[in-house]
Amino acid sequence: MKAVVARVTEASVTVEGEVVGAIDEPGLLVLLGIRTDDTEEQAATMARKLHELRILREERSCADTGAPLLVVSQFTLYGETRKGRRPSWLNAARGEIAEKLVDSVVSELRGRGATVATGSFGAMMSVRSVNDGPFTVLVEV
Repeated sequence: MKAVVARVTEASVTVEGEVVGAIDEPGLLVLLGIRTDDTEEQAATMARKLHELRILREERSCADTGAPLLVVSQFTLYGETRKGRRPSWLNAARGEIAEKLVDSVVSELRGRGATVATGSFGAMMSVRSVNDGPFTVLVEV
């Protein structure tokens, strides 16, 4: 499981002209990729790491501050580009598996008391964000 995590001052996801998820205060934008062999245990670990990741201002976390997270499924994080000119998606989990694990990460975050907005799984989404810093990290479990 892999996440690209950006500290943002605001972020939103739009599908077909309608905002489906947004945070309008400082928090984290999480682009979340699921690999073919990822598990529910990894989803719980990822949620904990995201919630407790100390990359907000003054080295604080969402757990410390109550800052919101916007979680967007991003299967392209597992695109393999070492060979040829076209990415291979063999390492990305199939939709039905990935959706379940993305939902598990979101549920675990909410269970920890986090405010979480989401994109729309499988939809063509427009993601807008205002990066703060910019400060972006890769989190893998």
